[in-house]
Amino acid sequence: MIDKSNRRCFLGASLAAGVAAVGSQAIRAESPSDRLVVGVMGTGGRGTSLAKSFAEQSGVTVAYTCDVDEKRANSAAGAVAKGESAPKAVTNYKEILDDKKVDILVVATCNHWHAPAAILGCTAGKHVYVEKPCSHNPREGELMVAAARKHKRNVQMGNQRRSWPKIIEAMEQLHAGIIGRVYLAQSYYTNHRQTIGKGEATAPPAGLNYDLWQGPAPRREFRSNYLHYNWHWFWHWGNGELGNNGVHMIDLCRWGLGVDYPTHVSSSGGRYRYADDQETPDTHIVAFDFASKQTITWEGLSCNEHPPTKKGEVIFYGEKGSLVIAGGGYTVYDPKGKEIKKASTPSPDSLHIANFLAGIRSGQKLNSEIEEAHKSTLLCHLGNIAHRTGRALTCDPSQGRILNDAAAMQMWSREYAPGYEPKV
Repeated sequence: MIDKSNRRCFLGASLAAGVAAVGSQAIRAESPSDRLVVGVMGTGGRGTSLAKSFAEQSGVTVAYTCDVDEKRANSAAGAVAKGESAPKAVTNYKEILDDKKVDILVVATCNHWHAPAAILGCTAGKHVYVEKPCSHNPREGELMVAAARKHKRNVQMGNQRRSWPKIIEAMEQLHAGIIGRVYLAQSYYTNHRQTIGKGEATAPPAGLNYDLWQGPAPRREFRSNYLHYNWHWFWHWGNGELGNNGVHMIDLCRWGLGVDYPTHVSSSGGRYRYADDQETPDTHIVAFDFASKQTITWEGLSCNEHPPTKKGEVIFYGEKGSLVIAGGGYTVYDPKGKEIKKASTPSPDSLHIANFLAGIRSGQKLNSEIEEAHKSTLLCHLGNIAHRTGRALTCDPSQGRILNDAAAMQMWSREYAPGYEPKV
């Protein structure tokens, strides 16, 4: 589900640097029990929705709802409560990590906390369900893969389309050659977001632990237009629309084309609609070229809704026609644009969660295992780096790293607040 709700804000911990990505495989729990215990970090709209979805799964208990805003933690606990049974609402994530009865950490925080929290979860012996994008920068993605491997944990990213039946069927059709050799995937996201205005230095909202919210990010004074959603549009904490919603579309493109790392990334666009504090582009067009002679494009318009046919849509082009993915279904067209097949079905988020739980209980392959999730998230990071440097990037197709551009590679990682550096 494309997420427009006020979600994901949280946390704080101590962490430090290291290790690169390694191979991919779902990890079976050593002693799977009938009941899995869950703690949810970050209880904005998305976090509360995930807490409810996990609670509805068979054999699952949500034991904790955790947020730096006590009101949000309590509200989420109330939303999940069943009769006299309710999760414990806490403001310190360590209560979840220290509880050996907790099997799963759900990370629905702000982006700058996704990877650090997930790495902490793996280190504490928890399996992790982490919202998209799985990292704030490329290095964090590498470290997440390394942490999952080192601690033998299942880590799944919340790009739910990977578990939707008709999307899976569409990918199977593409890979079986329904439109022949596929060479182009175009993707879109549009919205009608309003200006965030000019913020003012002010005290954080009552009940919010702003220091804990900042966590691994170097400290900045609070301003009136940061929370609870606008942090997405500041590079210090967010990844713009490309990391916010584009990751869903780009993940489908990469899956359909069967590609991993690009050779060339270019970006056009900027903050065109409003003159305000937003740092990330509202008009963004990104292209990724691959050594296999295939291309992915993404067009993001944060402040202009254009025709509904392009809303959250992916179009694959091949030698024998095209295949369009929209919502939970797909349509196949011949080379002249005549519809030849159409399929759709309801696609609840619970399918993705069920797949994650099956990975823990029985070793079933995860549909968005962290290494695959990192590859898709990395494309978003590369698109943003190309935008921020103002030039195209040449990349190593074996691992995605930027070649011959030291300034661009400075954005591969980030500066951390002292004591918060991720460590594997």
